[in-house]
Amino acid sequence: MNIHWVGTGLSAIPGLRRLIDAGAPVFVWNRTVEKARAEVGDLTGEIREYSPEALEAVVSQGDVVVSMLPADQHVPLARMAIAKKAHFVSSSYVSPEMAALDAEARAAGVALVNEVGLDPGIDHLMAHDLVDDYRQVAQPGDVVRFTSYCGGVPAKANPFRYKFSWSPLGVLRALRSPSRSLRGGAVRDVARPWHAIEAYQAPLPEPESFEVYPNRDSLPFVQQYGFDEAWDVQDFVRGTIRLQGWQQAWSPVFAEIETLEGPAGETRLREMADQFWRENSYAKGEPDRVVLFVALRAERGGQVIWDKEWVLDAQGNDHGSAMAQLVSIPVALAVEAVRNGRLPIGVQAAPHDPLLVQDWLDQVADIAQHMRKVDHLH
Repeated sequence: MNIHWVGTGLSAIPGLRRLIDAGAPVFVWNRTVEKARAEVGDLTGEIREYSPEALEAVVSQGDVVVSMLPADQHVPLARMAIAKKAHFVSSSYVSPEMAALDAEARAAGVALVNEVGLDPGIDHLMAHDLVDDYRQVAQPGDVVRFTSYCGGVPAKANPFRYKFSWSPLGVLRALRSPSRSLRGGAVRDVARPWHAIEAYQAPLPEPESFEVYPNRDSLPFVQQYGFDEAWDVQDFVRGTIRLQGWQQAWSPVFAEIETLEGPAGETRLREMADQFWRENSYAKGEPDRVVLFVALRAERGGQVIWDKEWVLDAQGNDHGSAMAQLVSIPVALAVEAVRNGRLPIGVQAAPHDPLLVQDWLDQVADIAQHMRKVDHLH
């Protein structure tokens, strides 16, 4: 059972090196062999020039194909894996096109595992743990509030209140995306992130204030996280976290984005991305920081009866950036789980099996400088 790891970009290396270090049979694929060799050539000579045709020619039944490529390339690789009766792993969200492959994957007896990075990924594990924990005391009609906020922020704050570890274009495009969440028991649609920025007090060893906003569509995750239909879910928000002062520093960016339309707008967006990369990217060796807060609170009869929160704070080190470690090491854990037969066949997101969740969270805790489950009532 060989592992075919495709893509050696910035967020891929720590997990890839972990698998190779462990002696797993890994073949590394990248369009530019020299770049891959610079990252893992000290550990392996099994580095090949990537093309879909070259990869397809060598994948065999039972192998694992790992895609660390852009999200739009996952589905073609997953289709190829199914045809070869091979498994597939990526850190990206399950797209409708990926979900549609479930029946074919089951028929082939293979797992298509997605959402096993940081966000989505580690946040899912924390949510599953909280829900399983709360379920021990839950009663029908309990008022439930859930929030999950994740973000990469500078370890040392800069005037822009943000730094880029890869192309700013994705960040700028995300600012034009709407979001949907639950607030006060009602669906909350937000056209732009800056229309819904709020303060968030994080329960770190030294309490710290951040800014948060909802992103994407949170609603499908109510079911994915196993919330009981008998619970009165009033708040359910998955979102992004930024340093305090981010909204003020980025106000001119928000104002200009609102004016951009059509091809000219896209051109201007790329110009802005180039400028931001020049002015606010991480210097070589400069540590980044990742923070993640996942909270579940329940009320009964007007009283808070359950209130716990997972807290993660990590900084980059000699093993790589915090972002790269927290994205790619869960991917490596997923590959190991697939090879050990611990994940079911079919299309799926991060595991919800309590034993696997706990195992993965324990290993994530080894990466973070601070990670704990806070009980706000005790």
